[in-house]
Amino acid sequence: MKILITLFAFFVACMTNAQELLTPEEAVRIAVENNFDIRISRTDLRIDETNRTIGNAGILPSVTANFVDNNSIQSSEQIRNDGTQQQLDNARNSNLNYGAALEWTIFDGLGMFARYDRLKEIQKQGQAELQLMIMTRVSDVLTAYFDLVQQKQQLAALDTTLIISRSRVELAQNRFTIGKSSKLEVLNAQVDLNTDQTNLLRAMETFANSKIFLNELLARDTKTPFEVIGEITSDNTLLLPDLETLAQKQNPALQVQLINKRIAEYNLKAVKGNRYPVVSVNTGYNFAKTQNSLGFTQRTSANGWTYGVAANLNIFNGFNQNRNEKVAKLQIETSKLLIDQQSQAIMSQLGSSYQTYLTNISLIDLESKNAEIAKQNLDITMEKYRIGTIPTIEYRTAQLNFVNAQLRLSIAKYNAKISEITLREVAGNLTF
Repeated sequence: MKILITLFAFFVACMTNAQELLTPEEAVRIAVENNFDIRISRTDLRIDETNRTIGNAGILPSVTANFVDNNSIQSSEQIRNDGTQQQLDNARNSNLNYGAALEWTIFDGLGMFARYDRLKEIQKQGQAELQLMIMTRVSDVLTAYFDLVQQKQQLAALDTTLIISRSRVELAQNRFTIGKSSKLEVLNAQVDLNTDQTNLLRAMETFANSKIFLNELLARDTKTPFEVIGEITSDNTLLLPDLETLAQKQNPALQVQLINKRIAEYNLKAVKGNRYPVVSVNTGYNFAKTQNSLGFTQRTSANGWTYGVAANLNIFNGFNQNRNEKVAKLQIETSKLLIDQQSQAIMSQLGSSYQTYLTNISLIDLESKNAEIAKQNLDITMEKYRIGTIPTIEYRTAQLNFVNAQLRLSIAKYNAKISEITLREVAGNLTF
């Protein structure tokens, strides 16, 4: 086990020296560029941008071209009123028609303009959804990143306690050799050393797996080596009123609900437009040619312009117009309720998260003092153990207290940072 730990630590040290430092800013940049969910959301936004055209809203005319060429070969017999009889076998007939036509709806109760405004709001909705996705994934990346920093600090603490445990084994062995302690003390020291080695191996495994997960979030090769910074610093100046003001203006989820309300309002305008007549104009140019082998007329042809105006008005459609307007109004009411619900949820999340943030900031100071006390206690205990004035169990207790104090300090710093990230995400200003 000792050889395995040594080789593993040497390998990690060599890899660390060869790896490039990945800063939080760089991690965020890579994620914004590469993350699959963000790229999919960007593609959805491009679809919304492509759909936002006046043609898609029905404002532009439609122009169609047509070409028809029908032919037939028939055996015909005709008997006229005067008794004259005509007969022709395999008679060829043809009918050729081609031209172009334009149709343009010039008035539909202003529904076309409401549809275009709705398309513009849908594009804004796509932008807000993209922003929400970026915020979410940036939060995930930063959480995973600072979890690695916290694990790195824990590895350092576990490595320190492993050194202490090895020193204890050597000291116990020396005391046993000169007859100042029993074999039991040596065995207990060796058991504790093995436990510390196991804990370090497990921590190394978790650290390696967490690196793979962060690379996955960054949408790059999961084997990409990198190193993280060594310390976590948090902003302890955040104020709840400022965060609440920012959230009302910038929270992407709330912006999506506000846009949904505007979309519902434009939908109502489009539905109301069905109460008015629809007026359209049309024009076109056609050419027609007909050839008959048998009959009064063997050949006809015509070409020229056609034009006209059409109007239609829905007088009664089974009260569906009233029903559609009521449904559209209810959708607006639902969107208002969703806005209020989202706003309340944001304020609630900010309030509870801010309390957690304050607690975690306070815990950093407390755990820092505990870590200093635990270090002093360990130093004193180690000295007393060397001169044989305290039993092994007190030495182990002081050692574990030191390790746990270091672990709690790293966790406190990590929790404070995560609280800060959460608050900034909810406020809509998570930038790094």
